[in-house]
Amino acid sequence: METYLTELLDHKGGAVFAISPETSVKAAAIKMKQKKVGALLVMSEGEMLGIFTERDILTKVVAKGLDASKIDVHRIMTRNVVVIEPHRTVREAMQIVTERKLRHLPVVKNGKLIGMLSGGDLTRSVVAEAEGFIDTLYEYIHGSYPA
Repeated sequence: METYLTELLDHKGGAVFAISPETSVKAAAIKMKQKKVGALLVMSEGEMLGIFTERDILTKVVAKGLDASKIDVHRIMTRNVVVIEPHRTVREAMQIVTERKLRHLPVVKNGKLIGMLSGGDLTRSVVAEAEGFIDTLYEYIHGSYPA
């Protein structure tokens, strides 16, 4: 049985953490640490302008020796955000994340942001689905499956 992103979001919740484009990289990093997330959406007046990730900090600030307190996230955020609709399956989302080498995938319904999923969220869902299938097979093989 396929798991749809709507089910995953119902279980996880739709909390999304965002920052304004004028937020400093340092302030964004502090918020990421406080919220225990690896990415923040960059929003202005309800519109998603980009996504700011740990990878952006490492490759565009730290690796270049720049001062994180003097750079606003809009200068280094990823602008072309890949999104997915909630009627898609977890496996479809996994394929997108894998092919595009993403770690975070915002979920959008009718142009409105409703949540964000990480690669970890998707992996946990696939593993849980596989474990359920294995349990069912085990019960079937051992004769304890409901008749």
